[in-house]
Amino acid sequence: MVNPPHEALHRIFQHDPMLFSRLSRQLGIRLPTPVEAVLLPTDLTETRPVERRVDTLLKLDSAAKGSLLLAIESQGKRDPDKHASWAYYAAYLWSKYRLPTALLVVCQDRATAEWAGQEVASGPPDMPTLVIRPTVVGPHNMPVITDPVRARGDLALATLATLTHAGDPGIGDILKALSTALRDLPEDVADPLIEFTAQGLSKRPAQEIWRNLVATDLSFYKSYLSEEIRDEGRAEGRTEGRAQASADAILLVLEQRGIAVSDDVRDRVTGCDDPETLRAWLMRAVTADSAEEIFADE
Repeated sequence: MVNPPHEALHRIFQHDPMLFSRLSRQLGIRLPTPVEAVLLPTDLTETRPVERRVDTLLKLDSAAKGSLLLAIESQGKRDPDKHASWAYYAAYLWSKYRLPTALLVVCQDRATAEWAGQEVASGPPDMPTLVIRPTVVGPHNMPVITDPVRARGDLALATLATLTHAGDPGIGDILKALSTALRDLPEDVADPLIEFTAQGLSKRPAQEIWRNLVATDLSFYKSYLSEEIRDEGRAEGRTEGRAQASADAILLVLEQRGIAVSDDVRDRVTGCDDPETLRAWLMRAVTADSAEEIFADE
């Protein structure tokens, strides 16, 4: 199932096809430096079999050793069917392009990364035939970058590292370093990385930290996502303001009618943020004989 973190973890290689060349040094992989990196079609579907698509596919051309293919997969959890799919991708690409083919799997948690990096053979133990052993990127081997200067040295790599550490307890410092590094940069440089980060943090607690940083540290950017984040913040503020006004109205009506309001009632009213509930309580406050009666039938 495609989701925002899945897209961000591989699309950053589409945004910066030369990123893997720099990442390989981080991983200790000895590959020749490519003079060019070319995006290739990701559709690996045959005429009759089921549709198969690799997430991102690059052809890396080097002056010293020619070309190689790099299939990049974003993996969010263990999937017993994936090793067979990866074997298919590698065999198909090798057959179609007649080029050395490598597989890179990007993960956001250590357990998935350990699973993805296992060596799996297609045949029995004595006849392994086709062996799949992906190179894996995840929180176990990506740097924790909390220095804005270091982050600015390679923004795409810093963004990828940030996404692989999305569940790290220190993610706040990591995100702050990235947002600081992105400040004052041209929008065409910063905006894609702002959006990849937001996508990659989707449904995680760190997403709210990033939204706040975008709304403050990066408030001058005008990308669709940046504006959406700020609009959501303004909408949330308006909603909270209306809820506070409704709560104040309920308490004022009760007090003006001479009805005692306990601390428990006051806390319950001011702690509610549902407009419909507050409206119902306000209507009851007009006729209730006690403050507790506004919660009738609840």
